[in-house]
Amino acid sequence: MTTSRSTPPRGGTAGASRGRSAARDPRPAYQCDACGHQPPKWVGRCPECGEWGAVVESTVTGPTVAGRVVSSRLPSEPARPIATISAAPARAVPTGVSELDRVLGGGLVPGAVVLLAGEPGVGKSTLLLDVAQQWAAGAGSPSLVVSGEESVSQVRLRAERMGTLHDKLYLAAESDLGSVLGHLDAVKPGLLVLDSVQTISTTGTEGVPGGVTQVRAVTAALVSVAKERGIATVLVGHVTKDGQVAGPRVLEHLVDVVLHFEGDKHSSLRLVRGVKNRFGAADEVGCFEMHEGGISSLADPSGLFLTRYAEPVPGTCVTVAMEGRRALVTEVQALIGATVAGSPRRTVSGLDSARLAMVLAVLQRRTERLTLHDREVFAATVGGIRVVEPAADLAVALAVASGGLNLAIAPHLVAIGEVGLTGEVRRVGAVPRRLAEAARLGFKVALVPPGCGPASTGAGPEQMRVTEVTDVRSALHHAARASAE
Repeated sequence: MTTSRSTPPRGGTAGASRGRSAARDPRPAYQCDACGHQPPKWVGRCPECGEWGAVVESTVTGPTVAGRVVSSRLPSEPARPIATISAAPARAVPTGVSELDRVLGGGLVPGAVVLLAGEPGVGKSTLLLDVAQQWAAGAGSPSLVVSGEESVSQVRLRAERMGTLHDKLYLAAESDLGSVLGHLDAVKPGLLVLDSVQTISTTGTEGVPGGVTQVRAVTAALVSVAKERGIATVLVGHVTKDGQVAGPRVLEHLVDVVLHFEGDKHSSLRLVRGVKNRFGAADEVGCFEMHEGGISSLADPSGLFLTRYAEPVPGTCVTVAMEGRRALVTEVQALIGATVAGSPRRTVSGLDSARLAMVLAVLQRRTERLTLHDREVFAATVGGIRVVEPAADLAVALAVASGGLNLAIAPHLVAIGEVGLTGEVRRVGAVPRRLAEAARLGFKVALVPPGCGPASTGAGPEQMRVTEVTDVRSALHHAARASAE
C-alpha cells in the first residue's frame, strides 16, 4: 500500500514560515572589542587594528529597514536669532590652576566635558586632585573625585602629601556608572573628576570595561548628565603605545575639550597640550613642574632650558622654540668627537635625528673649515624639552660649527631659522613673538631669516640688534663677529 504525502508547493507556506522564522531569530555577528570593527566571521586577530583575541560575538536582532520616511515634529525649543541668545552659561570658571586655565581658555565651562589623556605615572591624578581642591576652595560648589583605579585611602594619602584636604572635596571609589550617578545626586558637585573612564562600566551594555562599546556608552551618558545638570566634568583617559587616546575615535568627538599630558619620567617638566577645544584656542600649552609635594604651575619655564656659564663655552647656541602659542627660549648643545674609522655615531636627545643629519651634510658641503663626515656628533637640548620644528636648524648648525671649530658663541645671541639643502636660511613663523621673549630674558643679538627683521616687518625689540642672514656661511660670520665684540 502506497501512502501519498502532500508536498507543499515551492515558495509556499513552509518556505514563508522558514523566512519569517529566520527574520525573527537572532543571527550571530562579530565585533572587535578594541576598535569596533565588524568582520563577517570570527577571526583570531582583528584585521583592522591587529589585536589578538579581541573579536567577540554579538547579537543582531534582525535586518534593518533602509529608506524609512522620517516625519517632521515640533522641536523642543524653537530657533531664535543669534543676537537674542545669552552667552552667560558658556562663561568659563577659573580652576585656580593658572597654567591649566591658560590651556582651557580661562577655566572650566559648566556642563563642559574635558578628556585628559597621558601615559601612566605622568601625573594626571596628581594634577586633577589639585584642580579639585582649588575648585572646592574657590568656586563655591563641591567637587567630586571618583577613582576607578585606586581606593579612597590611597587618594587620601596623596591629598595629604599635597596639602589638598578641603571639606567640599569629596572622594569615592566606584567602577559602576549607576553608582557614579548616585554620588552625583547625593553630592551635587560643580566639578566631577572621573579617573579613569576606561574603568567604568554600565549594565545592559555588551563588552568588557574599557572596551569600545562600554567606553562609548559610559562617555555618552556622562556627557548627557553634564549638559543637563551643568557639571564641569574631567575624564581621565588611557593612551595606546603610540601615544594616542585609547578607545574609539568617537570618544574625542563626544567631549568638548581634549588635552594631552606629556612629560619625561627623567625630567620634572610636564606639558599639558591642547588638541581640541570648543571654548578657546586648540594650540595652547601649559607648563608644570613635578616635585615631592605635588605639581605646580610654571608661568616662566624658559629658565629650565638654559644653562648659565661663567665663561662662553664652545658647542652651545640658543634658539626660541614655539610650543603652541608659547615661545620658549631653549639651549642647543653639540659635542664633536674624535675622528673614527667606519661609520661615526650620530646621537641626539630632544632633537630630530633626521634634521640633524641634514644640517651636518649642509655644513660639510657649504663651509670650508668643517670636516664632519668621519667625526662623532652628539646633540641635545637642555631641561628635557623636545624641539623638532625646523626653526631650530640654524641654532643646531651654529652649535655644531662652534663645537667643531672650538669657538664659543656669544651667550647673549639667539639664532632662529630653517636651513635648506643649499645652505640658505628660510623664514619661519611667529618671529616677532620669539624675539620678544628672547629680549625679555636679556638677549642682545638675534640672527633671523631674510624678511623677518625690524627693517622688513616694521616691528622688533628696541633693546635687541636683529640681523638678517641669508645662508649658513653668513650666519657663522655674524655669530663670530658678535662673539668678538
